[in-house]
Amino acid sequence: MTQFPKNIALLGSTGSIGQQTLDVVRRFPEYFRIVALAARSNVSLLEQQAREFEPSLVACFADTPSVEAAARAAFPNIVLGEQGLLEVTTHPQADIVVAATSGLMGLEPTFAAIRAGKTIALANKETLVMAGHLVMQEAQRSGVSILPVDSEHSAIWQCLRGEQSKEVNRLLLTASGGPFRRATLEQIRSVTVEQALAHPTWRMGPKITVDSATLMNKGLEVLEAHWLFEIPYERIDVIVHPESIIHSMVEFVDGSLNMQASLPSMHL
Repeated sequence: MTQFPKNIALLGSTGSIGQQTLDVVRRFPEYFRIVALAARSNVSLLEQQAREFEPSLVACFADTPSVEAAARAAFPNIVLGEQGLLEVTTHPQADIVVAATSGLMGLEPTFAAIRAGKTIALANKETLVMAGHLVMQEAQRSGVSILPVDSEHSAIWQCLRGEQSKEVNRLLLTASGGPFRRATLEQIRSVTVEQALAHPTWRMGPKITVDSATLMNKGLEVLEAHWLFEIPYERIDVIVHPESIIHSMVEFVDGSLNMQASLPSMHL
């Protein structure tokens, strides 16, 4: 029988995914409890979160001296740097580690969480892009589940539940097309940062929003899907779907489709 509430250690608590994760915990306290928080540099928001959720461990990557000073002032017992991230992901009370950092910073903490036997809710796609084969091998060796948080991969994961992998013909990832879907090449040459950050359907952090505008994000998601679901690249396709209602589809060998559809919200 599943035991609730589940204890969550959250990496990247002040980012977009991190804040939405806390929204879900706030709404369903009978199912989830925060035991550890980690952020990169937003000490003021981290302090607010710690005051509300009362985790037993708070960490800050603190990549500059000023951030380190602010973190020490706010939290006398804070753990700083990469060691702080590792302590959060291996917190003895944590059942689930939500990896919501971006870039290289999420790689080693994810490995540490896997080796500690934690269930991984993975929002850091760069971890699989950089070391997908190693991450999945380690998860299999440790008997750990990796649950995708990305809307497209979460949709595929839901569509594949109860299905046999040998029956899968291809995966279909949807893409909104971003803010420049109808722009000409001439228009694209003069776009501004503000335009690139104005995503038509999703509200995300700045890095992933710009990656979505250039479609680089979708390339990363193809790599992520390959490692998560063990499907060859030639059987992973991308379909432009501006409304972002259908988040992904799975086509089976008999021609039938499973799809997951909902309003575009990362809370789901």
